Amino acid sequence: MSTPDTPSSEREGSQRERASSERESSQRERASSERESSQRERGATRAARQALAPVGPAEERAWEYAPAPESRETARLRESYGMFVDGEFVGSDRTLKTVNPATEEVLAEVAVAGPADVDRAVAAARRAYDEVWGPMPGRERAKYLFRIARLVQERSRELAVLETLDNGKPIKESRDVDVPLAAAHFFYHAGWADKLAYAVPGRPDPRPLGVAGQVIPWNFPLLMAAWKLAPALAAGNTAVLKPAETTPLTALVLAEIMQQAELPPGVVNVIPGAGETGAALVRHDGVDKVAFTGSTEVGKEIQRALAGTRKRLTLELGGKAANVVFDDAPLDQAVEGIVNGIFFNQGHVCCAGSRLLVQESVYDEVLDKLRRRLTTLRLGDPLDKNTDLGAINSAEQLARVRELSDLGEAEGAHRWSPPCELPDRGFWFPPTVFTDVSQSHRIARDEVFGPVLAVLTFRTPAEAVEKANNTPYGLSAGVWTEKGSRILWMAQRLRAGVVWANTFNRFDPASPFGGYKESGFGREGGRHGLEGYLD
Repeated sequence: MSTPDTPSSEREGSQRERASSERESSQRERASSERESSQRERGATRAARQALAPVGPAEERAWEYAPAPESRETARLRESYGMFVDGEFVGSDRTLKTVNPATEEVLAEVAVAGPADVDRAVAAARRAYDEVWGPMPGRERAKYLFRIARLVQERSRELAVLETLDNGKPIKESRDVDVPLAAAHFFYHAGWADKLAYAVPGRPDPRPLGVAGQVIPWNFPLLMAAWKLAPALAAGNTAVLKPAETTPLTALVLAEIMQQAELPPGVVNVIPGAGETGAALVRHDGVDKVAFTGSTEVGKEIQRALAGTRKRLTLELGGKAANVVFDDAPLDQAVEGIVNGIFFNQGHVCCAGSRLLVQESVYDEVLDKLRRRLTTLRLGDPLDKNTDLGAINSAEQLARVRELSDLGEAEGAHRWSPPCELPDRGFWFPPTVFTDVSQSHRIARDEVFGPVLAVLTFRTPAEAVEKANNTPYGLSAGVWTEKGSRILWMAQRLRAGVVWANTFNRFDPASPFGGYKESGFGREGGRHGLEGYLD
């Protein structure tokens, strides 16, 4: 005979069994769900890695950006451009054709200044200096410079597209580096225009020099124009600017901007032309100061021409910078600095880190990381916002890059480039790395001025300094290490005008820039740059 509580006990036991079974079932479901989620995450991670990892030629990669071209209509190209003399654009009997290096398409015809045009430009600059700009108070000159800076910003997109069309550099470099820095130089020097008494220690009442003749290169046309004009105008000088024959367009649009800013006529004159135009300007008796940026060979010719004259001279010439990577450096960061140092602007940079010195203990690791990074670079249409490497500026420069690269291979260095399809038209050269390089190789001594990197090794800091200084140039250098004391030790011993620490190709209007030895003399930027335009 059963007791009265038996049915109740059986019910409780059954309930406990069901609850336990439900808990186990829920735990199994959660575990299964977590396993599936983990598998999905691992699968997604593998897919992402596969998408980001290069797997051969660019067209075979899993990850590709869609084209994002900037409209060339933004540049507002005209069929012809005149020279800018005494506040007006004027024509000439002679013209040159400026070409898009990415397509070999003729962009426009530009007036070429002859000797008579150079005379008129210098005379206009002298008249403006004597009658208007020289006597003008610094605070009034500053207003014009501020106005020019703001107008450069307002027309920044137009200037960036025009610079890319005329020069061949990627639009993201024109847009994010060249144009903002050009405006920054005018802003910075506008601030100095009424403070010149404090610019040069020991000179409480500095005076402008007079008329400055300025000759600029083709690698940074707009930026170099601002680099030269801003300090000259802030100091109270007038200027005659000669842009490079292959890239005159942004300098002429900058002249438009000065017209728009109502700069007094003759304060700035822009005379396009080839070497003979520059030579006529440099030798002109009406010029008080010459500022030149370009090749060392031309710089030597200018120095010989001005020897024994009263003219002041600043030269910013070639370079063969060493980028030194120590074994304690943050290697991923260093690789980005190496790429920026030599492949920025297709290597068309006087201070490019074209020699890579790597400590032997991390040589293999650095080279592996560098090669992997180079396979992700995109070479192609400079107007595409995704492009990393644009076109070489001219057929002449392309021939030089090819010649020196072939010579490096013939001398025994090992040449490597990532899989890279070059466009059919235009002037193109793939990013190239040379290993097994000797210091005697021309690829390690001559300025290539293209996307070509020579890699050497070292064991000790003293050896790194010896190899870095073993060059006729002395413009810039880079040091990669986590030790601040080592950075300072290296900077004291490297014979270079600029030494970057754990970065490369960083510029600021307040920072002086210039070199030693065959890289020139004088400084541009900062108070030191102003000093070159003051007496």
